[in-house]
Amino acid sequence: MFVPKAQNPALAALLILLATAFIAATTLFAKALGTDALGPALPVLQISHGRFLFAFAALAGIAAVARPSLSRPNWRLHIGRTTFGWLGVTLMFASVAYIPLADATAISFLNPVFAMVLAIPLLGERVGPVRWSAAGIALVGAMILLRPTPDSFQPAAMLALAAAMVMGMELIFIKKLSGREPVFQILLVNNAIGLGIATVAVVPFWTPPTGPQWVALAGLGILMACAQTLFVNAMARADASFVAPFSYATLIAAAVYDFVGFGVVPDAISLIGATTIIAGALLLALREARVRPTATQDAL
Repeated sequence: MFVPKAQNPALAALLILLATAFIAATTLFAKALGTDALGPALPVLQISHGRFLFAFAALAGIAAVARPSLSRPNWRLHIGRTTFGWLGVTLMFASVAYIPLADATAISFLNPVFAMVLAIPLLGERVGPVRWSAAGIALVGAMILLRPTPDSFQPAAMLALAAAMVMGMELIFIKKLSGREPVFQILLVNNAIGLGIATVAVVPFWTPPTGPQWVALAGLGILMACAQTLFVNAMARADASFVAPFSYATLIAAAVYDFVGFGVVPDAISLIGATTIIAGALLLALREARVRPTATQDAL
């Protein structure tokens, strides 16, 4: 049975900021692997397989040493959560090979908006005018980033939008898992099931990676495991409404990594779209802070 940790907002903020740096770095590795930066571009299914392979290896190694206390998993919820999580990550990795990291990251911030909409039929939640307004503002930001004109439309941005929708469904399963099992167990089971799904999916497409690509795949998985661990521990130490705004630092880290690694400079449309999405997401977070003052244990 999960035992809540002592509340420590300052530590939670530090942990989430570190997590955002790691999460943004995973998209940088995914972009390098999905382009010719480290050798012939790898199939996106192989990139997501590497993410789960090395993340599970890192977590299994920790489990072998620390021997944490585990309980019986709720397999139905874990399988549902991981299936949507695997698909969302795969779509996200596919998008970053073609559009700026900052754009893909900003669009991914729509996942709580989609989760809010899905919670109406799936969890029986009621949505008031403030939450609908927040969702509308965020969706306007997404339309700006999609650049819906014949000359500037980015089809690959639809992959990031689809990823946000799928990860919104994942959040529904995460909410159902919250507090039912130890955090480490949720991460371990998630990555074990994800590895199984990713392995089956990658078989027809697997190609031998180059040496640098193996290193990037390992870095991708290990960084994701670190990010997940930091994120869930941050969520355990402060209200979700307090932690959520700090996660937007991912956008800054992604933009910096994209500039350093690929020389990509965000244009005015990217900045306006990202700002609009964050404004909507912040409005949603502030509304939740007033309505739900207690923390909800969460997991990536």
